[in-house]
Amino acid sequence: VSGSATYTLDVSLPGMLHAAILRCPHAHAEVRKVDAARASKMPGIVAVLTAGDEGTAIPWYDEADKGAQSRLFDPHCRYAGEEVAAVAAETPYEAADALGAISVEYQERPFIVGLDAAAGPEAPAVYEGGNLVREPSRYQRGDVAKGFAEADVVLEETYRTSTQIHSPMEVHGSVAQWEGDQLTVWDTTQSIFDVQKGLARALKLPLSRVRVISRYMGGGFGSKIGANKHTVIAALLARRTGRPVKLVLPREDTFKAVGNRPAATMRLKAGVKKDGTLTALEMTARGEVGAYASWADVTYLVSDLYLCPNVRTEDASVYTNAGQERAFRAPGFPQCAWALEQTIDALALKIGMDPIALRLRNIPAVSQLRKGMPYTSTGLARCLEEGARAFGWEAAKARLQGERATGPTRGTVVRGVGVAACQWGYEGEPVGSAIARLDADGSLTLTFGAADIGTGTKTVMAMVAAEELGIPVEKVRIEHADSGTCPYAVASGGSQTVLVNAPAVRNAAIEVRRQLLEMASEQLKVPVAGLVLVGGEVVNGADAKTKVAIPDLQRLRQQQSVLGVGTRHPHPAGKIPLPFGAHFAEVEVDTRTGELRVLRLLGAHDSGRPMNPLTYQNQVFGGMTMGLGFALTEQRVMDGQTGRVLTCNLHDYKLPTAVDVPPEMTCVPIDPHDSECNTVGAKGLGEPATIPTAAAIANAVFDATGVRVMDTPMNPTRLAELLAARTKQAGN
Repeated sequence: VSGSATYTLDVSLPGMLHAAILRCPHAHAEVRKVDAARASKMPGIVAVLTAGDEGTAIPWYDEADKGAQSRLFDPHCRYAGEEVAAVAAETPYEAADALGAISVEYQERPFIVGLDAAAGPEAPAVYEGGNLVREPSRYQRGDVAKGFAEADVVLEETYRTSTQIHSPMEVHGSVAQWEGDQLTVWDTTQSIFDVQKGLARALKLPLSRVRVISRYMGGGFGSKIGANKHTVIAALLARRTGRPVKLVLPREDTFKAVGNRPAATMRLKAGVKKDGTLTALEMTARGEVGAYASWADVTYLVSDLYLCPNVRTEDASVYTNAGQERAFRAPGFPQCAWALEQTIDALALKIGMDPIALRLRNIPAVSQLRKGMPYTSTGLARCLEEGARAFGWEAAKARLQGERATGPTRGTVVRGVGVAACQWGYEGEPVGSAIARLDADGSLTLTFGAADIGTGTKTVMAMVAAEELGIPVEKVRIEHADSGTCPYAVASGGSQTVLVNAPAVRNAAIEVRRQLLEMASEQLKVPVAGLVLVGGEVVNGADAKTKVAIPDLQRLRQQQSVLGVGTRHPHPAGKIPLPFGAHFAEVEVDTRTGELRVLRLLGAHDSGRPMNPLTYQNQVFGGMTMGLGFALTEQRVMDGQTGRVLTCNLHDYKLPTAVDVPPEMTCVPIDPHDSECNTVGAKGLGEPATIPTAAAIANAVFDATGVRVMDTPMNPTRLAELLAARTKQAGN
C-alpha cells in the first residue's frame, strides 16, 4: 500500500475553487424568493448560482412518457434535500459558511412520508395525477387459481423491506475545469460515458467537448451511474468563474439526494404439493420511488427462480416526498428474496421436507420468464449441494436438534441455521472494446473505458491479457476510465464489468499475439501453427530450444510496437447467460433481549470461471456484508412531522462494522466454465453475492426461535417484540 492513488477528492488544480450546495429543508415546498446578496459579499465567495441565473434552466428527472419532471434548481421542491442554490469560494469552509447567508422564502405544502401512507385514499398527492407512477407492471403464465386448487398447502403472507442507503466509503464529488470550450471533469462515477452524455446534454455541448475521468473509486453500488446534479453544478460554476471547481458532497447529503434501495411491501401467496412440487406463486408488490419517476419493481425472482407453471405478479411504483430511488446492487432482488426464500422455507416445514430438498425439487433448466430460453449454464443445484456440504448442513441440523432435545445449554440463547438461493437476472450489455499496445521492450499497455470501482477490474484485465500473451502480469500497464483516451465501455455495475470487458481485452491480446507469432515465424522459419507464447518468449512447440524473446523480434524492433483492437462478441443466440447462488447462515439469538449474532455465513456461487480467486472471494464477502446490513441494521428513518431524513450520518444510520461481520465467512466458487457465455467463461458475481443473505439469516432466525420475521431490519427491538408476542400467545 503506497497511498499514491489519486481519487477524485484528491484532485487539486491551480486556482481551484470549492463549491457547496444549499438544499431545501422542507419535504414539499414552493420556493418563492431566493436572496443571495449577503452571501455574495462574504469573504472568499466568488460566485453564487440560483434558479434565476442564465444556463440553470436544465431539465431533470426525465420520464419517457411525461417529459422532464423538474429542473436543476426547481422552484417546486418535492423532498427535503433538493438543490436550491450553490456557491463557489476560495475554501470549502467559506463556501459552507455562505450557504447560511442565503435567504430563501418557502411556501410549504402537504407531504407524504412512507410507502403505506402514499397508498392511502386521503394521502396528499406528490403530483396532480396521484401517487402511482404508472400503471402497474404485470406478468402471468398458466392458471394461478387452478394451481392453488391443486396445492396441498397454500401460504400467504405480507413482507416488508425498509429503505437502504448506498453508503459507499468514498462520498460523491466532481472537479470541473474549462479550457476554452473544452470541459474536463474528474468524477466519482461508475460510468464515465454516462456522465459524459449527461453533461453534454445538460450543457448543450458535443460529446467531443466533454472529457470525463475516473481513475480510482471508493465504491458506488449503483449510486454513481450517470451525471448527478452536483456534477453539472460544478461545471456551471467553473464556466462562470473561469477557474476549476471542486464540489464534494458532505456525507449528510448522500443520505438524501443520490439514491437508495427503495422500500417494498410484498404480498406473496404460494402453493405446493406434498411431494414438493410448486403449483402456483402470486406476488403483489409496491415499491417507493421517492419524488421522481423511476422503477421499484421487485417480483423478478418469483417469476423465474423456481420451476412453477402458474405464476402471477404485479409491481406498482409509488411516489413519496423523499429522494429518488436508484439502482442499488441487484435492484429489487434482495427485497424479493426476503419474501420468496422465507416462503419456500415455510412451505418446506409444512410438508415436512428439508428446505434444500424443496429447492432442488424445483430448479428449472430454462428461463420461464423468457419463454423457455435455455441458460448457457445453470449451477444452482451445485450451489445448493456443494454449499451444503461445505457448510456442514446435515451435521449442523443434527447438532442443533440434539441440543434442543436435551434442553437449553446457553440459558436464553438459541441457535439456528438457514439457507436461501438466488439468481441474478441481467446478462450485461454486449458492447465492449479494448486496445492493447505491445512495445519493443515486451511491455503491454492495455486501454479500456470501464471504471474500476474498487473491485479489482484492472487486475483482472491485466491477468486476461497476460495469460493470452504469455507475459508476466507485472509487464501490463493499465489506462482506463478516461473518455478522452479510452474506447467506449458500459457502466461498471449490474455484474457485467468482467463478462463484458474481459472478452474484448482477450480479443485485443489475441490480435497482438497473432502479429507476434507471424513475426517469430519469419525469424525462426517455423510455421505459425507450431509456435507458442510463454514466459515472454515465442517458442517452437516441437523444439523448445528454438525460441526468441519478444524484445528480440526483429520486426518488432523495426516498428517499435504492435497494436491490437478487440471487441466483445454478441450474446449467444437463443440462450441466456445468468449467474446463480446459495447462501447459508448460522445465527445465535438471545430470546430475552432479542440480540442477534450471525456466527457464520457461506456463499456458493455459479458465476462461471473465477478470474481472480482473491477478488472473487472479496466480492462474495462484501456482498454478504451488505446483505447482513440489509437484514439487521440498515434503515433510512424519516420524521413523520417534518419529512426530513433523521439517519443522515454513520452514527444514526447503522452500517455493519467489523465487529458485526461473522467470525467465519466462506466462499465456495462453483466453476462451470461457461464458454457459451463469453470467451473467458465468466459470469456476473457482484449482485448475486448480496441477494440471498438477508433471507438466509431470517430463515436461520426462524430455525432458532420459531419466529418468522416479516419486516427488515431484524434489530433487537423488533425481535424482542416478536418473541414476547409469541410467548404471550403461547400463554393464552
